Amino acid sequence: MTEEPDEMDEAAGRKAVVGSRMLKGKAAFEPEKAIATATRTLVIGPYLTRAGMEAARATPGLRGAGARLEEAVGLTEAIDLTIIGAEVAPIRLIRPATYLGGGKVEEIARRVAAEEIGLVMMDCALSPVQQRNLEQAFKAKVIDRTGLILEIFGRRASTKEGRLQVELAHLAYQKSRLVRSWTHLERQRGGFGFLGGPGETQIETDRRLIQERMSRIERDLEEVKRTRGLHRASREKVPYPTVALVGYTNAGKSSLFNRLTRAEVLAKDMLFATLDPTTRAIELPHGLKVVLSDTVGFISDLPTQLVAAFRATLEDVILARVILHVRDIANPDTDAQDEDVRQVLTELGLGPAAQGRIIEVWNKADLLAESERARLAEISARRQGASDANRAPILVSALTGEGIDTLLAAIEARLADDRQSFRMTVPAGDGEGLAWLYREAEVLSREEAEEGALHLTLRAGSEAVGRIRRRFGEGALTPA
Repeated sequence: MTEEPDEMDEAAGRKAVVGSRMLKGKAAFEPEKAIATATRTLVIGPYLTRAGMEAARATPGLRGAGARLEEAVGLTEAIDLTIIGAEVAPIRLIRPATYLGGGKVEEIARRVAAEEIGLVMMDCALSPVQQRNLEQAFKAKVIDRTGLILEIFGRRASTKEGRLQVELAHLAYQKSRLVRSWTHLERQRGGFGFLGGPGETQIETDRRLIQERMSRIERDLEEVKRTRGLHRASREKVPYPTVALVGYTNAGKSSLFNRLTRAEVLAKDMLFATLDPTTRAIELPHGLKVVLSDTVGFISDLPTQLVAAFRATLEDVILARVILHVRDIANPDTDAQDEDVRQVLTELGLGPAAQGRIIEVWNKADLLAESERARLAEISARRQGASDANRAPILVSALTGEGIDTLLAAIEARLADDRQSFRMTVPAGDGEGLAWLYREAEVLSREEAEEGALHLTLRAGSEAVGRIRRRFGEGALTPA
């Protein structure tokens, strides 16, 4: 006997709102991967036409419909769904009931039936009513961009903090979906223990259960945040400056992180390969140690739930002395991606005032045509020789290592903005003192003097200068 649609909706709804899963590592997602692979998926890009954007008084973005659809396909592939087709659906007006116009809904419904499609991914943010109506029209599951990104984050998060943040964002999204769209939400039920008082409607029960779980997660996250704060405080006592990597997803941040640190962080040609922050210490050319932090990639139309949920994860970016904005310069969409990243940085409180901390890194030079590579290298070199050299982009290839030495020198120069240069002499035989100076300051040059003494040129911040003077005496340092 075929299950009635309302009963199917009821089962799906209860599973979604009450059965929120705990994310417990890769093994937990193997069954989901098998299901995803067997799910025939159609990707729809319902994008406003130019006339539609003018009517809606929306600002046209730099990204074209083709590039947007390509990204939507990449997002869909990130959770192993089998894509049967993808198409742009130009719209002049967003319909309150179905987002798309009636004719387009019918056309897609016919294709869904003919090609036995089980899931339609809509590359937009659907209201709960729109999602419900489209599912009824297509007789297939419908997921919007927000739900898809949340699903990807759920797959990728591996640390306790990452899993908690993803679940919190998932629950906030589910809570917004609690409309009277499932038959069981129309009914009232009697109380049974702590699950519900007399006469409490099912929708109220679901909403309350979700809120209770969200409150528990928020308490757990506060504890994790305190632990991260202690770790950060211990790093600040060292004290090593923090350098944070940011950029559009799949710009090559993790590949660059691996190149700079010789680490083996997951680096794949895949959207959102990295979600959990990773930090390593690296040494700059003149010996200064810094903490390098790899962070989650940004994306256009990032769900607001995730911007809020991952704010704690992005604290390393907010507090970093230097921010490396990694761009996939070989991507035709690089300018639009740049705009999206800057918008998210502004949302994090890193607006124009923080520009002095940002170094733009033009990554994936190895993928450029030789003429384009030469043109961009000339632009980079010309700006590095200008008066505002600190704002010059650095052309690199994380894959081949091209430009890495220039990048490290640029990081060092940016950190030197608030560091002073000094000269001092280390007596012969004070090997311990010399080693100590190499740990505490940047040794820019050294010359051997008479009787084995060493003349050093150092660069150090105010705190290190104070430690040097306490160890070697007030008169040990003279301005360089």
